Amino acid sequence: MSHHQLPPLPYPPNALEPYISKETLEYHHGKHHRAYVEKLNELIAGTEYESLPLEEVVRNAKGAVFNNAAQAWNHSFYWNSLAPDGGKLPQGELAKAIDRKFGAFTTFQEKFSAAAIGVFGSGWAWLVAEADGSVAIRTTSNAQTPLTTDVRPLLTCDVWEHAYYIDHRNSRPDYLKAFWALANWKFAQRNYQTKLTHRARVDNVANAAVA
Repeated sequence: MSHHQLPPLPYPPNALEPYISKETLEYHHGKHHRAYVEKLNELIAGTEYESLPLEEVVRNAKGAVFNNAAQAWNHSFYWNSLAPDGGKLPQGELAKAIDRKFGAFTTFQEKFSAAAIGVFGSGWAWLVAEADGSVAIRTTSNAQTPLTTDVRPLLTCDVWEHAYYIDHRNSRPDYLKAFWALANWKFAQRNYQTKLTHRARVDNVANAAVA
């Protein structure tokens, strides 16, 4: 049995229509994502990575192993960054953090879209939480991921061309409009809350050590 499995989509393949088609998901998830998982299992067989969780492979591997592991992880994160009932405004602490950093959600949205559209070639645009709990926009090329850094990813937009070419041809701006109609802010908020909780635990440990 292969160590890593292709996770199922968190919704039916036609659930994101009309913004992202069933055909796109059948290719993107069923072929591209599957290929990364299958290639990763092939590459790690008999190596020190074989028994590691996917996140640990991403954090420790290099070369082809890293590329396939990171793409497998990035895609799983991306599917959860979308939702059939998405597209609403963020709420709670995440909404406050976005407003503190960007002044307004619309400003954040414009800057994120510009960053995503501006990625040269293939890559990803991310909303991340910094170590101090503030939020930021980051972009990565190819398989690169914030998972290997000291920030926590909250939401991502895949801007590899296979994410949108069937539905939007080469128009990445049109794809970004579709992304905003599907953005899963409940998922992003859960990620942000986990970050805040972890930070609070670290602060408590630090304060106890000082005391």
